Amino acid sequence: MILSHLKRCGVLLLLLTAGIPASAQTNPYNRYVDPFIGSEGQGNVFVGPSRPYGMIKPGPDVNKASNSGYSPDLDIPLYGFSQTHVSGTGGGPKYGNILVMPFAGNFDRVKQESLRANEKAGVGYYSVQLKQYDINAEITSTNKVAFYRFGFKPGTRKAIKFDAGDFLGEKPVPDAREAQQFVGSEIEVVSGTEIRGYSRIRGGWNNGSAYTVYFYAITSKPFDSFSSYKADKLYPGVKLQADDGNKTGVLAYFDDTALQQVQVKIGISFISELKARQNIEEEAPHWSFEKVLADSRDSWEDLLKRVELDNSASAEQKTMFYTGLYHTMLMPVDRSGENPLWQSATPYYDDFYAIWDTFRSSNPLITLIDPAREAAIVNSLLNIYQHDGYMPDARSGNCNGRTQGGSNADVLIADAYVKKLKGINYSLGLEAMLKDATIPPGGNEEKEGRGGLTDYNSLGYVSNRFVRAGNRTVEYAYNDYCLAVVADGLNRKGEARRFFKQADNWKNLWRPVTDHGATGFIMPKDAAGHWIDSIICGESNGRITSIPYTPLAQDWPNCVCWWCGFFYEASSWEYSFYVPHNVAALIDACGGPDAFRQRLDTFFANGYYNVGNEPSFLSPNLYHWIGRPDLSSSRIKQIISVNYNSTRAGLPGNDDSGAMSSWLAFHMLGLYPNAGQSYYLINSPMVKQSVLHQTNGKDFKIIAKDLSDNNQFIQAAFLNGKPYSRSWIEHQDIAGGGELVLQMGPKQTGWGAAVTPPSMAGDH
Repeated sequence: MILSHLKRCGVLLLLLTAGIPASAQTNPYNRYVDPFIGSEGQGNVFVGPSRPYGMIKPGPDVNKASNSGYSPDLDIPLYGFSQTHVSGTGGGPKYGNILVMPFAGNFDRVKQESLRANEKAGVGYYSVQLKQYDINAEITSTNKVAFYRFGFKPGTRKAIKFDAGDFLGEKPVPDAREAQQFVGSEIEVVSGTEIRGYSRIRGGWNNGSAYTVYFYAITSKPFDSFSSYKADKLYPGVKLQADDGNKTGVLAYFDDTALQQVQVKIGISFISELKARQNIEEEAPHWSFEKVLADSRDSWEDLLKRVELDNSASAEQKTMFYTGLYHTMLMPVDRSGENPLWQSATPYYDDFYAIWDTFRSSNPLITLIDPAREAAIVNSLLNIYQHDGYMPDARSGNCNGRTQGGSNADVLIADAYVKKLKGINYSLGLEAMLKDATIPPGGNEEKEGRGGLTDYNSLGYVSNRFVRAGNRTVEYAYNDYCLAVVADGLNRKGEARRFFKQADNWKNLWRPVTDHGATGFIMPKDAAGHWIDSIICGESNGRITSIPYTPLAQDWPNCVCWWCGFFYEASSWEYSFYVPHNVAALIDACGGPDAFRQRLDTFFANGYYNVGNEPSFLSPNLYHWIGRPDLSSSRIKQIISVNYNSTRAGLPGNDDSGAMSSWLAFHMLGLYPNAGQSYYLINSPMVKQSVLHQTNGKDFKIIAKDLSDNNQFIQAAFLNGKPYSRSWIEHQDIAGGGELVLQMGPKQTGWGAAVTPPSMAGDH
């Protein structure tokens, strides 16, 4: 399928570069990034410009209910460009602050909107024609500054709206769950070219406390007059609209009918308006749109070029791969120097949205491409722990929340430790992990820490007294394993023994029931140790309706709220495969290798596998543990060919801060991490050759020799010229540089069968 798209993809690349400034087309890897992949369907990706992990993400706002602000439906009018967005997320929207909108008519109206045409996007660039007024809007950015170039047709008066009150996710019901809520805004005209103010909003997906986005805007041409507004009422010539709980903004008018272009720089800050102005002075002191764009492209090129696909890779493959890398490095966002809560020299990152999504493949991919960046992210998590009391599983708007399952920042600590990332205080990391594992967070237990911990630490499982008891139990068991690994490495043997033992707690919810030929599933249990056979699903006229709880039962959202089921966003068929630290024990619990293979085959054949969500990310690779990596590779190839492509609907689900994209990128290389552990599983690559240009100066090359449509199976492997029989490779073997040659052929020959990947040793 991928090769068949080659011709179409070549046309796509021409369309992507058409109309984009020449300086943006000079970098060879940038041209394979299409920010529109995942903008249709469920991908929810951000399509505007951003620097890697950039704090500012200016882009089009079309749909207030959209997480990214975007909608591909051209019949829905665009109402402006806000400066803050997330990418690929689900749930309630967040951000959409500080809106700017050019217009050329209806000058006495606050509301402005236009249908769109000729949308273009590339690395560091977005443009669109606003059909209502024939205005061309272009955007690029630095880390903290948005740079706009508005092209107007001559012969008309022009205006630009600056709206400090607008935001995404607003609902008419006060304090609606996951809705953002307006707190306040303020705006001031400082001079004929300067406007400043702030927007203060609370809530959103993580139900966070109020956050404030300050801004400073500078226009390249003086505006001739202006009207400020408050609560949609215009105040001509009034410079200041102070915060009194109403939405505020400014309409700036340009009377010169011959004027054809106005540029606008908008700096933002989470500290103050003057800090926002300082960000402009430091990052964009000039008026060269082209320079900002070229610098943005260079910043991305420096990262994208660290993974080189050889020339035999098709344009389709390169577009899918490099867009995957791009999406992975949009979030979390680097807000170092912009933390309004405490002062620290430690890097500060926000918009972990959520680690439950990203720990499995996104963070390990960052570790390979940019280990110093991943170390900074981990250090930020530890700094948050020191000041807020817990590491987040999710965090946005400078506020922890929400925790979907385990305390999965623990996995990131362990992953960094076993891969020997430098510059991290692992003793502090262990302290933070122990806090997660021993101290209940209290409250509604959604914000941080481990909900249901009192059950888990006394019963060895989370009972039905707590929501999401099933996935919490299996995730806590793996979190405990990760904690034990770090404790063991730091010679904290007592804690290591305790948590290695607790890593077996998944067994306490393993019930020997049979479903569709498979025996043994994670099932609900009450605090007295009794299995639960049915779940109440409603009451009407005194009659209680219940449903039998089977491995395919889904109690959410029909019987209970989305967050209130036994599992979060998956069934027992999916979560019963989640024992990443001890797959060998899982196979034994399922009845041995033959039964396990049949179980996996049933899982995929019957459609129980959900390609669009993270709980099943590792599942296609589990055939490795029965000595059949060829079956893993075949399954992965099938999943990708059916569910991924380079169209705008080319992602199978919410990209979740790059999770779906990083899963794809890893598998195209023929590797996949078991996050929190030191190795990568080896699969059949989708490209003949790739080179990791590592930051330590040591290249690692993966060669799929004789790879073709007919030769899809690994016959033999050679690491640095020596025969290699393992179906996995250690991180340090990659970090040390070298060459992995995979001899490909038309059928499986038993390679990888002799020794299966690691599982937790029984003597812990």
